[in-house]
Amino acid sequence: MCFHYAYISDKIETAKRYGITNPPEFEAIPHANAFGRPKMPIITNEQPEILNFYNWGLIPSWIKSINDANSISKKTVNARSETIFEKPSYRDAIKRRRCLIPSTGFYEWRHEGKEKIKHLVQTKDQKIFSFAGIYETWTNKQTGEKINTYSMLTMEANDIMKYVHNNRERMPVILHQEDEKYWLSDLKNKDEIYQVIKKYSSEYMLANVVD
Repeated sequence: MCFHYAYISDKIETAKRYGITNPPEFEAIPHANAFGRPKMPIITNEQPEILNFYNWGLIPSWIKSINDANSISKKTVNARSETIFEKPSYRDAIKRRRCLIPSTGFYEWRHEGKEKIKHLVQTKDQKIFSFAGIYETWTNKQTGEKINTYSMLTMEANDIMKYVHNNRERMPVILHQEDEKYWLSDLKNKDEIYQVIKKYSSEYMLANVVD
C-alpha cells in the first residue's frame, strides 16, 4: 500500500514536465499523509492541460451522507489494481475517470522485529514520476458542496519493494512517462487499461533510509 508521498517541485517545473497551461502557485509538499486527507495535485483525463488539486481518499458519487463520505474516504486511499473492476467504489471511475498523480518520491517502512525503518523510494529515470490514479466528484446533497477526490492504484511489489515494504509486499502503480497519455486516453476496455498497470522495474528504482 502507499499512504505517504512527496511532491517537491514548483509550477514551472510541473508545467514543463506535464505540458500544463498556467498552473497555480503551490508550495513543495515534502510529506503528504493520506489520513490527513491532503489536497494534492493531479492531472485528470477530462482536463489534461490543467493542474487540479483534489483530496486524497476517494468518495464515490453514490455516497449519501457526509458521515458516510468521511468514513469511506479513509478506506479508499489506495485501490487494489487486481480487483478494481469488481469493487463498487472504483469500477466506474477506472473506466471513465483516470488521472496522473505527480510525485518525487514515496515513503515506506521496512519492519525488522519491533523496529520500523523509514525509506524514501524514488525512480532513477524520472525526477518527477506519476502514480496511476482514479478520481470522483461527490456532491453533498444537503449543502450542494462538490468535493473532488482521488485514489492511488496499487499492485504486488517488485523486488526492491518486497525488501522495503516487507510486511505487506505492495507498491503503488508507477507509470512510465511514455504511458501517461495512454492512461489519460479514452479507454474503457479492461484489457486495454491493464496494459499499463505493470510493475515498475527495480532496475529503475532506488530506496534510501531517511529520518
